[in-house]
Amino acid sequence: MEHTNSDGTNEKLLMENGISSSSSSSQPRKGGFRTMPFIIVNECLEKVASYGIMPNMILYLINDYNMAVAKATNVLYTWSAMSNILSIFGAFFSDSYLGRFNVIFIGSFSSLLGLTILWLTAMLPVLKPSCASLIEICNSATSSQQAVLFFSLGLISIGAGCVRPCSIAFGADQLAIKENSDNGRILDSYFNWYYTSIGASTIIALSVIAYIQENLGWKIGFGVPAVLMLISAFSFVIGSPFYVKVKPSESLFTNFVRVVVVATKNRKLSLPDHNFNLYCRGDDSDLTVPTDSLRFLNKACVIRNHETDLNPDGSISNPWNLCTIGQVESLKSLLRVLPIWSTGIFMMATQSSFSTLQAKTMNRRLFGNFNFPAGSFNLIMILTLSIVIPSYDRIAVPLLAKYTGRPRGFSCKVRIGIGMLFVILAKAIAAIVETVRRNAVIEQGFEDEPNAVINMSALWLVPEFVLLGFGEAFTPVGLVEYFYTYFPKSMSSFAMAMFTLELAASDVVGSVIVNIVDKVTSIGGKESWLTTNINKGHLNYYYALLAILGMINYLYYLVICWASGPEHGEKLEASSEKEDDKFDYKELPTS
Repeated sequence: MEHTNSDGTNEKLLMENGISSSSSSSQPRKGGFRTMPFIIVNECLEKVASYGIMPNMILYLINDYNMAVAKATNVLYTWSAMSNILSIFGAFFSDSYLGRFNVIFIGSFSSLLGLTILWLTAMLPVLKPSCASLIEICNSATSSQQAVLFFSLGLISIGAGCVRPCSIAFGADQLAIKENSDNGRILDSYFNWYYTSIGASTIIALSVIAYIQENLGWKIGFGVPAVLMLISAFSFVIGSPFYVKVKPSESLFTNFVRVVVVATKNRKLSLPDHNFNLYCRGDDSDLTVPTDSLRFLNKACVIRNHETDLNPDGSISNPWNLCTIGQVESLKSLLRVLPIWSTGIFMMATQSSFSTLQAKTMNRRLFGNFNFPAGSFNLIMILTLSIVIPSYDRIAVPLLAKYTGRPRGFSCKVRIGIGMLFVILAKAIAAIVETVRRNAVIEQGFEDEPNAVINMSALWLVPEFVLLGFGEAFTPVGLVEYFYTYFPKSMSSFAMAMFTLELAASDVVGSVIVNIVDKVTSIGGKESWLTTNINKGHLNYYYALLAILGMINYLYYLVICWASGPEHGEKLEASSEKEDDKFDYKELPTS
């Protein structure tokens, strides 16, 4: 999906990096496939280390730090949101100021320090609340103990925000300089192996690391990720002499800010009537005048005085006083996708760690004495996702193309909507399963024993995660493809940044929903739906509420689709295959 027009993408990589085939002869010892082990090992082990501590973290916060379920969930939401938001900043600083190598270097050792401190919280009793005896209620964590814990999670978030957005591009930098006529095939092969290794890392994190934590304890369970991150950091550093280190350049974020600033400065300026001589065209657009939508922004590219605004060679003398038509249209394209972008926030906000608590109380024995780790049920979603996406691509798309005449199968908007329905159904199923589980708890007399294992198989949770896997295969993938389709070529890398920002927003929304539900349902001294003892709470009501809110969000999505008009993705796809590989802004909806 992301690498369809690979030749154009690869040429763009070469152009962005300022590298040509002629320059490769001057740096024969830099880059190439020999750098791949260092880069991929760094990213993979960072994934295993950071993802490996996430599935069971809610159990660590509840059992070892005596946090309430709602507070522990909010901590995890905040942690995830920080990681996603910092990914945006990591990409910005790598592109504009520090360069990818320096940002990955900082991120690797930040993650290492954070994981080491987290491991120390499991090793040193002074860093955790104490219990006088096995039956006594343990003390709450002190401010200093919480500060150490949150500091470690913050460092891990900084590390993830630095490594993840830069690693794949840094690897592409190493291959883009090779003097090879088959550059496109080499880069595509790299991308395939990169994502394959990332998928394998995620599976290992959700299975092996989660199993170690559950069966060998937190000291080893946190120690193993810390050791893996140590190997990751030093692997990256060892390869330093062989890397191509591309210098930072201008960032899209800076351009967006410039357009707003200049348009605000020129707010009292009257727009000329389609006089192309009064607009700064630049080399980043084929348009001679800006489009009519969002006309206020057009004032940013109006030339007020040719002598002061432009240099003798026609370039802009001060980029904070004048922008090009291409820069203005790039910001417009971003603003146009925001309504669709907003509809995906709630869909991804429904993910939480409550299923881990449910699984902990259920019979997880699969065969012999092997118990499926409570924190590994997300693995079912990952495996479903891994099956559905290639099946859709290889089976469904050709059939849809044959019988509907649509070469890409379902449109982006249809895929997004299908995924939303799967998630709504998953939450409805989750509400039913939790009702069955809670009734079994009451019947078996374990209502006051949150750690008791009831006579009910944890396989009841599988349908929910299978449906979530289908949802993940349609909505997030459809959203990213939608962004790629509607953004100009110069903003192709910004599509993933938009999705990452959406993940951060969904974490914030998820945290807000948990807070509201916990506070409202505990009014008058009542037992909260999200109480620490889930056997006394009402997770089934919470899941049902999410299903209802999901239906409301789906109706909102339908309204947005109707308001934005028919989809132009196929026209844009056709235009992107032209030899000049330029983007026609007029194909975008203007409503």
